[in-house]
Amino acid sequence: MPGPDQKRRLPRRQILSRNAITIAVVLGLCAWVADVAFPPLLPDSITTAAELLTIVGMALLAYWSWREQRRMQATIEELIDAAERLSRSEFSQPVASGSTGYLGLLQRAFERMRVALHDTTYSRDYLHSVLNSMSDSVFVAAPDGAIRIVNDAAQRLTGYSADELSGMQIASLLAANVEEGVDPLVAARELGETVLRTRAGQTIPVSFVVSTVTAPAEEFAGDIYVARDITERKRAERRIRYLARYDALTKIPNRMQFQHLLQQTIARGLRSGQVVALLYLDMDRFKEVNDTFGHGSGDRLLEVLAERLTRTLPKGTVIGRLAGDEFALFVDGLPSDADNRGPIAHLARSILTEVARAFQLHQHEVFLTASIGVAFCPRDAENVIDLIRNADAAMYYSKQNGGNTFAFYSPEMNAAAVERLMLKSKLRRAVERDELVIRYQPKIDLRNGRIIGAEALLRWRLPGHGDIPPSIFIPLAEESSLILDIGEWVLNRVCMDYRNMQTEGANPGRVSLNLSLKQLRQASFILRCRAVFRRHSVSPTSFELEITETTLMADAKRTVRLLDELYAMGLHLSIDDFGTGYSSLSALQQFPIGTLKIDQSFVRDVSEDAGDATIVKTIIEMGRSLGMEVVAEGVESLRHLDFLRRNACHYAQGKLFGEPCTAEDLLALLMRQASGTAPFAHLLHHADELASRSA
Repeated sequence: MPGPDQKRRLPRRQILSRNAITIAVVLGLCAWVADVAFPPLLPDSITTAAELLTIVGMALLAYWSWREQRRMQATIEELIDAAERLSRSEFSQPVASGSTGYLGLLQRAFERMRVALHDTTYSRDYLHSVLNSMSDSVFVAAPDGAIRIVNDAAQRLTGYSADELSGMQIASLLAANVEEGVDPLVAARELGETVLRTRAGQTIPVSFVVSTVTAPAEEFAGDIYVARDITERKRAERRIRYLARYDALTKIPNRMQFQHLLQQTIARGLRSGQVVALLYLDMDRFKEVNDTFGHGSGDRLLEVLAERLTRTLPKGTVIGRLAGDEFALFVDGLPSDADNRGPIAHLARSILTEVARAFQLHQHEVFLTASIGVAFCPRDAENVIDLIRNADAAMYYSKQNGGNTFAFYSPEMNAAAVERLMLKSKLRRAVERDELVIRYQPKIDLRNGRIIGAEALLRWRLPGHGDIPPSIFIPLAEESSLILDIGEWVLNRVCMDYRNMQTEGANPGRVSLNLSLKQLRQASFILRCRAVFRRHSVSPTSFELEITETTLMADAKRTVRLLDELYAMGLHLSIDDFGTGYSSLSALQQFPIGTLKIDQSFVRDVSEDAGDATIVKTIIEMGRSLGMEVVAEGVESLRHLDFLRRNACHYAQGKLFGEPCTAEDLLALLMRQASGTAPFAHLLHHADELASRSA
């Protein structure tokens, strides 16, 4: 566009139009002069011509005026339509151009304005689109806090429409509880979080970010508030805090929370001079539930147990789950000048009674017991760690005495617990230090006194302590999974001894090895067995695996498959300690069992106890009817031997035939037998003499 002082040049068409007007005016003036100023001087023909020129000029002038008027009117109407479209924010249709003169300039000015408005509106719409696509709520407010603009997310969050929010104070939406006199907006800025109240009255926690907009014009200054719904995050935080303090399964305090509550109670008790009693509870043989019914059933049982304990305990008693099937509870406010063992003993007995009630698992009634240890503060300990440790020692003492009972802590129990822990630590190195040894207890044919095999027994010879009984270290090995490594060592050692005896020309018969549930559940157990037999060049048919009834019945379907594979390999299988478990005749028939071993607890009193005698007779008859071999354990006297022979028991083993011996001693007995002398035939003769004298 030309500047204000620059002369504007007109288009050619406008110049031609001006020339036409000029000619018409000149013709008209000539005609006027000829007609008015000099009529006497001019001839009539000229006057007539002048008049005609005047008429033509006036006609041309009238036509041109009419035409220009129509053109200008159409252009102005087009400009009016364009202005109305612009007022409605319709910027897609260009403004018509083509007019000359100032109207053309006006058209082009309108077009430039349309393009500018189109670009501005596109930018504005794009900004609105960006704001509305955000998941966070955006509030644009004036400096005084009045809301000007909101996005769709803000409307969804608050439940208000954009029109309702317009002009509303942003502070009126906040529902955060702040101290009196504190500006809620200031508190929200500092904390970065606040609570919004919706139109329906619901409160929603949000993260809160505020940015200030500065602009020369006051109408564009203000603040931008961005709010994000953090309801899920707050719920997750509450869940994390809950799980950090409470057991997810039983919904009672976990170890950390229980210890925290116990510490507070001990502190109050020490200040007030009152006594706190801690009871430590552990389920007896709970592992059998997991092994038999699965861990899901075990978890359900623990849930029921926690519910029972919560109902049984006095109001205000705190109970917690410390680990697995271990629970603890404490009673505070006990008088320091009284013997509190009576009331606590009554509470312990009521807990044991509640635990002993039947649990329903998969339409089966399961009966369990528990062991409880009790320690008092401040008598037994004055801090949380020592008090729990001493109650645990008392609980273990109860468990060692058969379970289903309780015991009060004494210092001697702690010494026993420390000794047990030390043994577990030393057991880990027993294999490396060659402290484990194998002893063999011969199996005797009761018809002729010959050795038909032996049972391999594991012994731990700990320097400075002597021989550690298997009843002590085998449970420790099973707790720590060392039983897997020890079991493989035993199998290798027995195969090596067996091969050496064969090399010397002896026939060891069939050697038995005890098999634990953990070994049987080892995924690679069968492959390991095959590898060991192959390594030592011995036949699997020379060995027999002894399995307890409890192991046999745990997950019976899987156990049947494994035992079938072992049997197909050539291994013989026997039930150890038969009569102490819960297997039935129908259950026995599904397993490839070839031998029944009568538990020594029945054999020990067979000569004096009629009930034990009946049990032993029944087992012998049942074994024979099933085509199984029957071995009696714990034979220690000639009376035992006489009873077993009279009832047609096949084989026996026990101290009557000597203490378990080394591989070298067993080899000597076998070599003597190979020469034709039955090593224990003389005992059969003595038993016969005793029987004849008794008759």
